[in-house]
Amino acid sequence: MPSEQNLIAIVNAGSATLKFSLLGAGDTVLKVLIERLGQIGEEGPRAVIKDAQGGLVLDGPIPVRNHGDALAWLFDWIGQERPGLKPVAVGHRVVHGGDSLQKPTLVTPEVIETIESLVPLAPLHQPHNLSPIRFIARRFPELPQVACFDTAFHASQSKIERMFALPRWWSEKGIKRYGFHGLSYEYIASRLPEIDEQAATGRTIVCHLGNGASLCGIHAGRSVATTMAFTALEGLPMGTRCGSIDPGVLLYLLDQENLTVGELSDLLYKQSGLLGISGVSSDMRDLLADPGEEAAEAVEYFCYRIARAIGSLAAALGGLDALVFTGGIGEHAAPVRARICELSRWMGIAIDPVANAEDRIILHSADSSKKVLVIPTNEERMIAMHVRQLIGI
Repeated sequence: MPSEQNLIAIVNAGSATLKFSLLGAGDTVLKVLIERLGQIGEEGPRAVIKDAQGGLVLDGPIPVRNHGDALAWLFDWIGQERPGLKPVAVGHRVVHGGDSLQKPTLVTPEVIETIESLVPLAPLHQPHNLSPIRFIARRFPELPQVACFDTAFHASQSKIERMFALPRWWSEKGIKRYGFHGLSYEYIASRLPEIDEQAATGRTIVCHLGNGASLCGIHAGRSVATTMAFTALEGLPMGTRCGSIDPGVLLYLLDQENLTVGELSDLLYKQSGLLGISGVSSDMRDLLADPGEEAAEAVEYFCYRIARAIGSLAAALGGLDALVFTGGIGEHAAPVRARICELSRWMGIAIDPVANAEDRIILHSADSSKKVLVIPTNEERMIAMHVRQLIGI
């Protein structure tokens, strides 16, 4: 099949998950999710594999422990069950590229060392990103690998935008605003010329809203400002992450409540956000269906903080021409989009309620002075584009 020629494998390793896809020139040939890595027993690791048509091929437990085991099992499974599916290269999503890795890069031993040196900047993600890279380098040394960095798209931001008001030597040690979700924003920027020329060349705010959430102000395809900063904890409230918080609160919790660093990290990353406010769920779908006051407050807080951030990024851009929604919530939660746009109506934003309810691409109404769009993101496709450009296929 033509779609199975020059296949690119895409690896996205999370803390307890491994997402893997095989992409042809125009479609996805195989899609794999391995979850619950690091867990044992009946709730241990399991794999869900789907074919090019989205049909379920496998759904069940697998005998692995970690990311390396998972990839070894997966390549063995492909070799036995789908021997014709042989990738010519592998692309990896890597969370942090720091200041030295600001564009997609062919993996070499030196690049692996640089990625390793950045582990202190992203200790919850970077080690899991490295594990599949090392495994493939050992088992398939002839297979080209490309690392694509979630921070790279934001490297175009100004020095002032990336600074913290700390003594300068801390910036020299790498304490600065990096921003994340860059591959998603880059993909949206690449799609805008096909959808709306004014949004592509003008001042656009993209709302990447999912379990992790952030906004990015983009001018003529380049990142100007974003809500995430030194870590993916900063900015908007998220599924279980608190977003921006007074640093004095953290000092208080450490000093007066005697929380350990580990307990504080668990509180900020895993117990807060929509889950913390609602006490019900981190999933927006659950909250929108819940009649309780706490769930409604969580949704309202989420929308309010996004509307505030839109105003801030419009100031950074010097105005606004278009607003784009993407990510699981941004693409599918019509009530959330409606509320954010209602809170932002003072900027001239107005949407058609029918278009919004139907999740159309174009949401703005005739009386809106700003464009409002919904564009599904595709980080895997963005990574595959970078891989093909770098290895020349």
